[in-house]
Amino acid sequence: MWRKASAAALLALAVGYFYHGGSELPEQILTYIGLPNIQTPPESQKSLEQVVSSAWETLITLPTRQWSRVAVGVNACVDVVVSGVGLLQALAVDPGSGLNHEVLHSKEDLKEAFIHYMERGAAAERFFSNSEVFQRIARAAAEYPGAKLYVGGNAALIAQKLATYPDLVVLLCGPIGPKLHEMLDEQMVVPPGSMQETDEYHLILEYKAGEQWGSTQAPQANRFIFSHDVSNGEMSSLETFVESLEEFDPELVVLSGLHMMEGQGRELWEDRLKEAVAAISEIPRDIPIHLELASMTDKDYMNSIMQEVMPIVSSIGLNEQELLFLSQAGEGPHAEMVAWQGIPDVGRVSDILLWILEQHGRIEPSSEADLTRIHFHTLAYHILATVDGYWGNQASAVMAGARVASSQACGLQAVDPGKVELKAPLEFYSSHAEPREQLSLIPEQPVTVWRRGNVTFHLTAVLVCRQPLRTVGLGDAISAEGLVYSEFETQQPF
Repeated sequence: MWRKASAAALLALAVGYFYHGGSELPEQILTYIGLPNIQTPPESQKSLEQVVSSAWETLITLPTRQWSRVAVGVNACVDVVVSGVGLLQALAVDPGSGLNHEVLHSKEDLKEAFIHYMERGAAAERFFSNSEVFQRIARAAAEYPGAKLYVGGNAALIAQKLATYPDLVVLLCGPIGPKLHEMLDEQMVVPPGSMQETDEYHLILEYKAGEQWGSTQAPQANRFIFSHDVSNGEMSSLETFVESLEEFDPELVVLSGLHMMEGQGRELWEDRLKEAVAAISEIPRDIPIHLELASMTDKDYMNSIMQEVMPIVSSIGLNEQELLFLSQAGEGPHAEMVAWQGIPDVGRVSDILLWILEQHGRIEPSSEADLTRIHFHTLAYHILATVDGYWGNQASAVMAGARVASSQACGLQAVDPGKVELKAPLEFYSSHAEPREQLSLIPEQPVTVWRRGNVTFHLTAVLVCRQPLRTVGLGDAISAEGLVYSEFETQQPF
């Protein structure tokens, strides 16, 4: 009887609460009187972001066979992250018009290249040739209010991400100075030959979506990276890396840093690339190698990487700018395009990915090439393209990469649907040309799959962070996560 009376009193309290304008009841009252908790929206009222995020949590699963030992090399440094506009103002540089420079020689070159990419909202990385001027800018950057120091370099960032998995033993090889060594995960294996007396510093000039400087306004958040980094520029740790593999005995090798050689000039990179190819070729062929690409501007150099390096690696990771530049350098599909307009067209991206695998991959069983997997990422969506028979669990792998992009950009451990938005197209085509298939992205099952010959494509949306806290290293985190969730098929395909 007392319980009935208490329930009646609580019900009366609830009615009074609503009568006086309250929109939500305390959860304890709802539980006690058996009313539904109206704070939880029904499935039909969930946002697309909530639906995609929930589907990821349900569908993403680790592969049956997971990596236990991964070796990563060879570019590593300390990143100094600052406001790009703020630093340039502190250097007493006036805003002006943008101009692309393949190599930076002065503060004026830096300003023009920064504006060129800021007005496009695009990421870029350049070599600064003048050591003395670079050191002055680096000191100003380190002393700038709010400047932050992070682990930098694609290899070090990928290794750091992989080291978050406790059952994975990770070796990192690169030019590792005292500051970087102190910042690395303590579980990381670092060969003694990797250690050096001083650190290599890279300056990362970030800008926010809508940020303005003079007449330039950034359409989206991104960053401009530059350095005077000779150790990484010459890939001086590559031979040490390959020598360390015999003792470490990895199941997977991740390689990055080739883009750093571009700024050294043709004479150096031509010879050094041959040496790099010889070193990589010493890695046993039964160990898959993933190559992480980065921003480049020299078509001859990119062509040399395509012809000489891509056929001897199993997997590559790249973004939309690197993909288009690769096609331009090799005169592939859509090479006439100057740049992507807005969100890259899925059909065009699919055409270039297929062309890379046909030209430089193991698309036929008789091929001598090893390339069978490409992990493509752009702001709004990711695609994994794989030759059939070599890679498993790719639906989970592409979703895992998108999930980490969504959470890490917002500075969170998990995706918050209220802080992200779905920007991916929900309808698109499998190719830009006929014959082509019309495809849809269904939020409840957020992986769209299609095939072209013996290549399978997996696409998922990214839930784009509305107010990103840090954009550096997202591509590296995406590739690392995609690899963790991938399974390499050791049996013969076909």
